[in-house]
Amino acid sequence: MSDRPEADDHRAVLPTRGEQAFYRAARGVLVGACRLWFRLRVEGTHHLPRSGPVILAPVHRSNLDTPIVAATTTRMLRFMGKDSLWSHSRVVGRLLDALGAFPVARGTADREALRRCQDVLESGQPLVLFPEGTRRSGPVVEDVFDGPAFLAVRTGAPIVPIGIAGSELAQARGSRWIRPVRVHVVVGAPIRPPEGGPRMSRRAVREITAELEGELQVLLDLAESRRR
Repeated sequence: MSDRPEADDHRAVLPTRGEQAFYRAARGVLVGACRLWFRLRVEGTHHLPRSGPVILAPVHRSNLDTPIVAATTTRMLRFMGKDSLWSHSRVVGRLLDALGAFPVARGTADREALRRCQDVLESGQPLVLFPEGTRRSGPVVEDVFDGPAFLAVRTGAPIVPIGIAGSELAQARGSRWIRPVRVHVVVGAPIRPPEGGPRMSRRAVREITAELEGELQVLLDLAESRRR
């Protein structure tokens, strides 16, 4: 019998040694391919903590951003995924588990998704959240949602903003082709929630979100200038 829970009870289970080994192997292949195909360069990785909970908050312009973000740290990253991916087949579900993903039911309240993310952080793992919520297009960062700030306040985890330039040119929304376009990534300084814990006001959360949005714009512009 498996010691892993079923998908509907799958929250922040710490990865097994086998899953960690699989992730390292998969990451090595994907990151290596990105470095070769996109001439990928990453700067500012010293801003990422080597242990403990952290929220990686990248801009989002392409499906390629997920493997690109994996190039910023050797730690096993956790990502949200729609639960229908796990119900597709047991093999696919196990593969997603091993790659650090965890399911969130489509159509559930935001608080349910945030609760599962909080479980990940409280277990000391790094979590990737795209603050713009979905893939965007163009050079402007906007409509950043409060999720990262809320989780930072609830858990004390720092938010590390990440600018990614070039991924949209490499593979834009709807494109089936991946072009060999130069990609540059800049990891910014952590945004740490002020003391106050879970009882902090909604206003404080909004202020952190505004700071994150501003930092993401700066990092996206910087990454684009250094990509060329």
